[in-house]
Amino acid sequence: MSTSLPGLEVRELDVHDDAAFDAWHAVYAAAERHDLGDFATVWQVEELRVAMQATASHSWSGGWAGHLDGEVVAAGWMRVPLLDNVELAEVAVHVLPHVRRRGVGSAVIDVLESAAADRGRRVLNGLCGWAASAGPSGDGASGPAFARSRGYDLALTEVQRELWLPVDDARLQELADAAAPAHAAYALRSWVGPVPDDLLEGWAELTSSLATEAPTGDLDLEPEAVSTEAVREREATLAAQGRTKLNTVAVTDAGEVVAYSDLATTVHEPGRAYQWGTLVHAAHRGHRLGIAVKVANLRLLQRERPDIVRLTTYNAEVNAHMVAVNEALGFRPVAWLGDFQKRLR
Repeated sequence: MSTSLPGLEVRELDVHDDAAFDAWHAVYAAAERHDLGDFATVWQVEELRVAMQATASHSWSGGWAGHLDGEVVAAGWMRVPLLDNVELAEVAVHVLPHVRRRGVGSAVIDVLESAAADRGRRVLNGLCGWAASAGPSGDGASGPAFARSRGYDLALTEVQRELWLPVDDARLQELADAAAPAHAAYALRSWVGPVPDDLLEGWAELTSSLATEAPTGDLDLEPEAVSTEAVREREATLAAQGRTKLNTVAVTDAGEVVAYSDLATTVHEPGRAYQWGTLVHAAHRGHRLGIAVKVANLRLLQRERPDIVRLTTYNAEVNAHMVAVNEALGFRPVAWLGDFQKRLR
């Protein structure tokens, strides 16, 4: 698609064209690292290639590349859920620093918004990170400024936190012992890799509620559909990406999964892991299950992967309980992440 900027063309990405995909990913990675430096959490090229080539029941994702005088200078991305949130599209725009403020990003977001509308999507969500020095509103940071200029409102502010490993096991034992009396009626189970069959249905039910049970601010979101098929699809994608999940759940005597915490490692980033979801079912809160599953999962990581030295997580700024849990474990804030949203007319 041609744009008003001379020499600029935005083209849909052929995710099976390795050279085109590599050029597109290089722009995304360079833009992320320019804005956040060592705190950037970049999906590696093989991880994104696998995800975007996969055919899944739960979502579709695609990319667009901005070409300026023959050079790829911008990367656009969009993901649409297929089982729920059928008006929603997640979008992202990355532009190389030396061509910013010339209308390149606007040209790409125009294409993304048009593509979303063509798919019947009217609610657009976008994430962008910025340095800790810009504060919770991101004043002066390039990502938030661009989002606001395009009509996206900051709907939720998250804090990126990092933990350097290992955490002294005596400290973890102290935290586990302090929480144990409150959750004596529950059992903790930890494992590496796919969800055991006997926990699959409960896992699908609990994890699908994370998007709406965790603080959502002003985001317009619907609960995710419960799908054991989607769980297995995602596990297959993770394996193909070179990622490994480590998981801990709390279960009742009847076998109901009522709390979970999971994190992921990747062969593409030696020494680094990412904390993903942690959630306690609303009916089972007040038993210190959040700290229990997180401590057990961290101990699993340190036992199974002593080579991991860095763990990254995100929490909504208003999620006081989980923030307190992470601070007790030793996580410290390093940057901000904003959830921006726009409703198309």
